[in-house]
Amino acid sequence: MSAARGERGPLGLVSPLRGAALVRNSPADRVPSHGTTLGASTCAIDLVPLDDRGRTAPFTPMSFLLPEPPEHFAGFGLEVLAPADGTVRHVHDGEADHRAHRGLPSVLYALTQWRRLRRGWQGLAGNHVVLEVARGGRAAFVVLCHLQQGSIAVGIGQRVAAGEVLARCGNSGNSMEPHVHVQAMDGRDPGAAAALPLTFPGGVPRAGQRLAGAGEADGR
Repeated sequence: MSAARGERGPLGLVSPLRGAALVRNSPADRVPSHGTTLGASTCAIDLVPLDDRGRTAPFTPMSFLLPEPPEHFAGFGLEVLAPADGTVRHVHDGEADHRAHRGLPSVLYALTQWRRLRRGWQGLAGNHVVLEVARGGRAAFVVLCHLQQGSIAVGIGQRVAAGEVLARCGNSGNSMEPHVHVQAMDGRDPGAAAALPLTFPGGVPRAGQRLAGAGEADGR
């Protein structure tokens, strides 16, 4: 599936994950979806992969008290796919995958947010790939963030088809647990571009809903 052709409607994408994902921070609930317009993230959506039991990770009493290794989460290391046909325009790698934070550790994590903000886009996005895709007569740019360190499998200028492997899901940048942040923009530079609305087959799911994986029937 390629990107939507209309220039005024939302950019049509398929899920960048093979399996089901829990939706968080969705533009179907509020705009800006992440509470900020910083980095053209106004219409961004977060997708947290689920295991066979519908969990992002097993929850134990220690999850309330201590940060957890990213390997404990269903999403860590899963393949991240191109959500549309396009051309790779930018890649950034080398950001470490840090421990995940749930329960009380998430409060402590929030207190360190200034460090990532000080680093700008790279501090927030972590490892990421930018794809240029067709949107009518103009180009649109789709960014996939928080990728696993060392996993990016494509290079600048490479043409990719929807469903082709780009990287693996990680916990780099501003991420409290392994997930994929997806956003669309009208330019390559998040600091100068405007956000574009995006959609998936069946529409834009709300936070807390399930987004079917690429090639699956919509199971919401």
